[in-house]
Amino acid sequence: MDAPSRMHVLWFPDWPLRAALGAPPPHPPTALVHGNTVVACTASAREQGVRIGQRRRLAQGRAPALRMMPHDPAVDERAFVPVLRLIEQHVPGVHLLRPGLAGLRSRGVSRYHGGEAEAASALLAVLGEAGYPEVRIGVADGAFTAELAARTAAGTEGAPAWVAVPPGGSRDFLAPLPLPVLGDEALTGLLHRLGISTLGGFAALDAVMVRDRLGEQGARLHALAGGADSRPLSSRPPDPELSRTVEFDAPLAQSDQIAFAVRQTADAVLLGLADASLVCTEVRIDLTDDDGGVFSRPWLHPTCFDASELVDRVRWQLETLIERTPVAEIDAARSFRGIVSVRIAPLSVDDAARHQPGLFGSGTDERLHHAVSRVQTLLGHRGVVTATVSGGRMLTDRQVLTPWGERPVLERDPALPWPGRLPGPLPAEVFAPAHPITVTASDGQSVAVDGRGELSDTPALLEGSEIVAWAGPWPLHERRWDGERAKAGHRFQLVDARQRAWLVFCSEGRWWAEGRYR
Repeated sequence: MDAPSRMHVLWFPDWPLRAALGAPPPHPPTALVHGNTVVACTASAREQGVRIGQRRRLAQGRAPALRMMPHDPAVDERAFVPVLRLIEQHVPGVHLLRPGLAGLRSRGVSRYHGGEAEAASALLAVLGEAGYPEVRIGVADGAFTAELAARTAAGTEGAPAWVAVPPGGSRDFLAPLPLPVLGDEALTGLLHRLGISTLGGFAALDAVMVRDRLGEQGARLHALAGGADSRPLSSRPPDPELSRTVEFDAPLAQSDQIAFAVRQTADAVLLGLADASLVCTEVRIDLTDDDGGVFSRPWLHPTCFDASELVDRVRWQLETLIERTPVAEIDAARSFRGIVSVRIAPLSVDDAARHQPGLFGSGTDERLHHAVSRVQTLLGHRGVVTATVSGGRMLTDRQVLTPWGERPVLERDPALPWPGRLPGPLPAEVFAPAHPITVTASDGQSVAVDGRGELSDTPALLEGSEIVAWAGPWPLHERRWDGERAKAGHRFQLVDARQRAWLVFCSEGRWWAEGRYR
C-alpha cells in the first residue's frame, strides 16, 4: 500500500445543527431527530445529559426544555456548499468528505503559506472572518487520522484550534483512542469481549488472522487503526455548468425517439467532463413534460458512465414513467402527452486517471462490468439485478433485488434482531413466491405439525423423492396482531435422495418450498 498523503481536514462541530438553525454556536439546547432517535445535539443539550443515539422520550426526560427538530440531510448538504466555495477561493482542490467535514491535500497549501501550521492558521483566520469560528483543523497522514486529530483540537483560549500529527506518527497518535471512533458497533462489541478497548490493541493483532476472522471490512478497519489510512477522498459536487439540457420543438412520447434525440446531449456532457479530466459516477436525469411536470431520478454506476449508458438511463426512466401512468390517463392525453426537455446533470465525479485501462489491458472486474452492462442494455433496466440481504424472517422478505449499478435500498434493517429468522448460511436459491410442495410419510399420508411442534409422522417423501435426512421443526410467528397478514408455521430442512437440500415451511397442513441449498 502506498503511503497516505498529508491531509488538512476541516471539521465543523455540530454542523447539522448549524445548518438547521442558521447561526454559529453557542446554541440553545436543541436536538435533531430521525426515526425517533437523536442524531445530533448541541453542546448545551449534552451538558444536560442528551446524547446521540438516545430515544426521543429519554432525551426529553433529560432536558425538559429541549427543542426537537427533524433532521434533513439535504439541508446539511445545501448549507455546506457555500463553505466549500469559500475554502476553494483560497485553496483549490477542496474535497467534500461529508457535510461539515472537508479535506485538503497539504502539499500545495503548506508550501504556499510556509508550513502546515501556518496553513492551518491561515484557514482558521479566513473561516473565522466569514462567520465560522467553531472550525477545527487536523493535519496528518490521511483523512481518517486527520479527522480524529481535528476532533481533539481544543480551540479554547490559549490553545490552538488545530492539531498536527507528525509524519509517520499516525499509529502512535491513534493507539490510545477508543474503538468506537471506527464507527462499527458490531466490531467494537466483539473486540471488547476479547479484552481490547483501544485502536492500539486492535492494531497489534495479526493482520492475516484479522482478515480470516473479520473479512475485508475488518481488515480495512484494522489498517486504519494502525495508521494506514486507505479511505479515498470524495470529490466535491461537480460544477453545475457540466449539466446539459436538450429541448424538443414538439413533445416526444416514444422512448426510442427521445433516446435518439439525447445522444448528442450525452456526448456533450462527457466531453465537458473530459475537458476537466473527470468522469461521472452518479447522474441525475430530469424529464419535463408538456404540462410542466418534472420527473427526476438519480442513477449510480459501478465505475463511470459512457454516452450509451446515459442514453439507456434516459430510456429506462421514460419507460418507468409510462408504466406507472394509468393507461386511461395516457389515452385521455391529460397526465402524460410527451416530454419537451431532458436535462442530464452529473451529481458525483471522479478523477479520470483512476478509470484509465491498465498498461496490459483491463482487469477482470472491468470486463465483467462491460459484459453485464451489455446484457442489461439488451434486457432492460431490471434485466440484470444483484441480490442484497435485508431484514426479515421469510426468505422472500430478506432478498432485495437491485438493478445492476444502483445502490440497494433496504426498507428493513438487517442489523435488528428479527426473532425467528434463518441463520446463515442462507439458501443459494430463493423461490419467490414459495412453491407449493407435498411432504408425506412412508404410507403416503401428508405430514402435519400441531401447535406444540409435534409431527403426525416422520417425513419420508418430498414430491415423491425419498427424504434421506431432515431437521426441524423451528416455529415461526409473524404479525400475530394482524388478522389478515399474520403468519405462523414451522420450518424444516430436508435432503432428498438426489442430495439436494431444501428449506421448507409448513403452515396449516400445507407445505411450501422457500429455497434450495447448493
